[in-house]
Amino acid sequence: MKPADLKNLLKSEQQVLLCDVRTKMEYDNIHLEKAENIPLDSIENSDIKEQFEQDKHIVFICKSGARSEKAMKLFQKAGFNNIDFVEGGTDQCHEEGMEVVENKNIMSLERQVRIAAGLLVVIGVILAITVNEAFIALSAFVGAGLVFAGITNTCGMGLLLAKAPWNR
Repeated sequence: MKPADLKNLLKSEQQVLLCDVRTKMEYDNIHLEKAENIPLDSIENSDIKEQFEQDKHIVFICKSGARSEKAMKLFQKAGFNNIDFVEGGTDQCHEEGMEVVENKNIMSLERQVRIAAGLLVVIGVILAITVNEAFIALSAFVGAGLVFAGITNTCGMGLLLAKAPWNR
């Protein structure tokens, strides 16, 4: 579903559960006004049929759409029919003028990944120059991880940082 379709659905009389499947930290950073935070990992580790009402229209949303599409597929397997996900996620909805709750004091997970990756690359280069040239492998490993993240839309470093104490 497109953000405009979501906007119309939320204005309708229909009962809708807008389920934001990002981590709590991401949700606290920015989310749509009517979204409830139910992280994807908690959905994957629960009995879906017992936790959710099948008569509600459930719409999943995340940052860009990948995790919410995954959540939708989990619900389809569990027998839910009235489900959807928002293409482009919270970012696209915000760009199209939908109301969001935003906390600018929280550093986004994406920004944390960029800082950590950049720092590891710099450390790898400095160690390769000053200690042993084999340390260049650290920079290569981080670069390969970033390429993998771009191709698969899955970021291992992001998943690790999401579990860090400051992101809970």
